[in-house]
Amino acid sequence: MLLGGAAAWPLAARAQQGKLPVIGLLGASTPSGWAPWVAAFERRLRELGWIDARNVQIEYRWADGRPERYADIAAELVRLNAKVIVTVGSAVPAAKQATSTIPIVFAVAVDPLGSGLIANLARPGGNATGLSVQSADLAGKRLEVLREVLPGLRRLGVMANVGYRAAALEMSEVQSAADTLGIETINLEIRHSEDIAPAFDRLNGRADALYVCTDALINANHMRINTLALGVRLPTIYGPRDYLESGGLMSYGPSYVDLFRRAADYVDKILRGAKPAEIPVEQPTKFDLVINLTTAKALGLIVPSTLLARADEVIE
Repeated sequence: MLLGGAAAWPLAARAQQGKLPVIGLLGASTPSGWAPWVAAFERRLRELGWIDARNVQIEYRWADGRPERYADIAAELVRLNAKVIVTVGSAVPAAKQATSTIPIVFAVAVDPLGSGLIANLARPGGNATGLSVQSADLAGKRLEVLREVLPGLRRLGVMANVGYRAAALEMSEVQSAADTLGIETINLEIRHSEDIAPAFDRLNGRADALYVCTDALINANHMRINTLALGVRLPTIYGPRDYLESGGLMSYGPSYVDLFRRAADYVDKILRGAKPAEIPVEQPTKFDLVINLTTAKALGLIVPSTLLARADEVIE
């Protein structure tokens, strides 16, 4: 039910399913990359009385970290006459171009007001609303906790998909925070998955750690990034906790599981008649510091007990 056959059925077959209201989910990354978030979204929908294939139909479509696919997927969800489209901020412009009437819920968006996705936080206007994540503001905090593990941190690699405005903004914030702390930054600008391995080659042992800016391209490739980083014994820090299971060292930021769970509340309100233009955009309320102690041991790092005591979760 979670990620499988429903998304693969031909449209003609789906059309014969009946008149269940359709929730279209435009996944910017991959099914595996979004699995914990989608599970939280579906679980909350069930708590609110919406059960897939019983009184609602959830249609999943995946862009696999390729923004050029957003427009075609959004157009397909419009053709399916979705009652609401759920996605993330990077895909909202394509969804808004495809429809000005179908409600759009973004589970995660960086600065939706500044990027023009909405007119106002309290009354978004238009057909989009959801949850805003000011992840760039957290760059300084991430560097501070990273330096607790690496007190000798002098040179930091910063990887970002500069084709995505929010990731480029975060890279700039990291540079500013690093300058304040006397840390030299080495920018690794990527735009496609093919750019990741050459980016590591450019580092060539010059960095003490790697800061990875979050976006759909990173989400689709975080396991590969962690494998490459571990191969050259490079500690990593992320925003989402979910990237640590594949070998990341640390994360600090809003809980994406919680954000996708709250996105289901938006969908519930819309299916019950609320207008997205009148549903306020909300901020994260849950921030987590997570440390992967297994990765720390593999890298020969000792995590201070004071930092472990402050962590919301320790992976062992």
